[in-house]
Amino acid sequence: MRTEFGDAPVLVASDLDRTLIYSANSMLLQGSDHLAPRMVVSEVYAAAPLSFMTRAAEELLAGIAERSVFVPVTTRTHAQFARVQLPGRGRGYAVTTNGAVLLHNGEPDPDWSRHIRTSLADHCAPLSEVLGHLTGSGAVPEVLRVRTAEDLFVYSIVNREELSELYLQDLTAWCRERGWTTSLQGRKLYCVPAPITKEAAVAEVRRRSGAGLLLAAGDSLLDAGLLELADLAIRPAHGELHSVGFARAHLTVTSASGVLAGEEIVRFMDAVVPRGSTAGLRADVRAEEPATPAAY
Repeated sequence: MRTEFGDAPVLVASDLDRTLIYSANSMLLQGSDHLAPRMVVSEVYAAAPLSFMTRAAEELLAGIAERSVFVPVTTRTHAQFARVQLPGRGRGYAVTTNGAVLLHNGEPDPDWSRHIRTSLADHCAPLSEVLGHLTGSGAVPEVLRVRTAEDLFVYSIVNREELSELYLQDLTAWCRERGWTTSLQGRKLYCVPAPITKEAAVAEVRRRSGAGLLLAAGDSLLDAGLLELADLAIRPAHGELHSVGFARAHLTVTSASGVLAGEEIVRFMDAVVPRGSTAGLRADVRAEEPATPAAY
């Protein structure tokens, strides 16, 4: 791999929830409590710890953030992402809102935001139309609550056991005709404009940073495109992708599940990223330099 990409830095793009960080309910720990790994708090909400990773994973991730272009990638909004504390926090790039927001050194990138807004105006039905479809005369009782994310896409909390496959098929077809996509992730049903993807934002970071090898990790259907884009990819042995048997030649599946899969993912990344590099710091310097406008 190093021969193919020369001295270009490695770009490490990883989903967060149930890939790197885990709530207490998603840890899937087995065995006696005294054998549980040592944990660190990765997120606090309402003055209480909410998300965690193993201490070993955090220590390894700190080294990865120094030696690569490390990019957290999440469907969380900017505000929700701000609660997460990861190595390298506030430095370099991060992708939030499923790819609609590209953060650089903690601030939304205005060029990317303009690109997204233009793409939505040119190719997609307005948010109000999709929101009206979900909450108006076509609403179903299995869709319990409907929310918007930064006025860009819609997600609903659903009764998954009662939600019919026919409704999902009809909604998917209706959205596709209007330039939107759908994805059911656990109890959340997402309706997202087609131009808003994690992989598009990561591809832009790769262009700007001059990175070579792209290493990606994720667990959900919304991560599938990112894993497809990557040169090397890894996913945990749990989550939506695992439930559908998502497999590719360049994709590794962890042997563990839950929070220990998160640690296994970080160990995999650590083995790929070259030692003795300060690629993450160099990428930050390049990003501050005037760049050629992207050909969006």
